[in-house]
Amino acid sequence: MLVQEFNAMPRAEVVTALTACARIESWTTALADARPFADQDAVLAAARELAAGWTIAEVDGALADHPRIGERHTGDAAAAALSSREQAGVGDDADVAARLRAGNAAYEEKFGRIYLVRAKGRSAEELLALLDQRLTHDPATEDAVVIGQLAEIALLRLGDLLDAADESPTQAIA
Repeated sequence: MLVQEFNAMPRAEVVTALTACARIESWTTALADARPFADQDAVLAAARELAAGWTIAEVDGALADHPRIGERHTGDAAAAALSSREQAGVGDDADVAARLRAGNAAYEEKFGRIYLVRAKGRSAEELLALLDQRLTHDPATEDAVVIGQLAEIALLRLGDLLDAADESPTQAIA
């Protein structure tokens, strides 16, 4: 959708669209309330600034709407479609899928949450290498990393939403 459409949409529709990017109410409502924006760069800058204030509690709450890497999303339809595109091809290989399952389990055991990583543009091997590296983190370091990863995902999704200029707002978030 165009930024002008984003600016003109009813607040509730904007919040719904933004929730598919990141299920953090303080972020979705603050960004919706910050309209109007001059252009896409202004929207993304505001979104980035707001994401910088996320707490680990907010991010942990948002992770309820994210599947494990290599698994299908079973939640909200808009977020599920985005997740499926972002993880396309990850875990298709049986060996990689087994390694992801084992890594996901080790991560969840250590940190008490799912392993969240920006998958878009990364191979399964890259995701596995990042997982191995992140398993060496202490909890405080990993908290900062997971907040950053969710912010990357949210900003990519928001950019994709705003890049869908020839789609109607409903199609762009479906």
